[in-house]
Amino acid sequence: MTSVPTPIPSRTQYVLEEIKRRILTGRLTPGQALVETDLAAQFGVSKTPVREALKTLAGTGLVVMSQYKGVTVRMVDADMAREVYDVRLLLEPEALKRAVRRGASLDAARDALTRADQATDTAERSLANREFHRALYVPCGNPLLGRMLDEVRDQAALVSAVAWASDPSWEREAGEHQEILRLALAGDADGAARALHAHIASFVERAFPEAGTAAQEEDGQA
Repeated sequence: MTSVPTPIPSRTQYVLEEIKRRILTGRLTPGQALVETDLAAQFGVSKTPVREALKTLAGTGLVVMSQYKGVTVRMVDADMAREVYDVRLLLEPEALKRAVRRGASLDAARDALTRADQATDTAERSLANREFHRALYVPCGNPLLGRMLDEVRDQAALVSAVAWASDPSWEREAGEHQEILRLALAGDADGAARALHAHIASFVERAFPEAGTAAQEEDGQA
């Protein structure tokens, strides 16, 4: 018998989304302590929804729970970036290729690019960027593939937030996004997948050159 997931209470969901937003926009930085009592006071809730939210965020890889150090925002280093982006490089271009070949609608991706162009702050632009990438892989026709990419989505956004804080590269990435979407809308599945692969690989190589990602090896095989 298949169990039904227990819905997250509204207060916990609110705290969860707010902490996540602060992490992914740099208001809460890697290594920063997340104290239940402080967060509860900020959000005007008891410690229970904060505790549950932090457990969920630990499950997605955005925070780390330690018996001795408590809860902290996950540190981002070259190894972490390589692990997350290797998964994206393996799965995301393939998912996009399948979405294009099956003639899936990419209206959501186009809308996300428009929102990114019109964004007035980092938070809006970061959210639109995440929505763009998700809109490329979700219609691939394989729900499991989409869920696998969803599992690393928050961690990828954390890597991006850290990289953008030291080297904003919105304009370059916006241009790459436009080219990926152009190829996809033209029905060039292989071209769109190659462009997406190059986009993901170049970002992590530029932000974390010491990572030595598998992207370099895959590019050499392409």
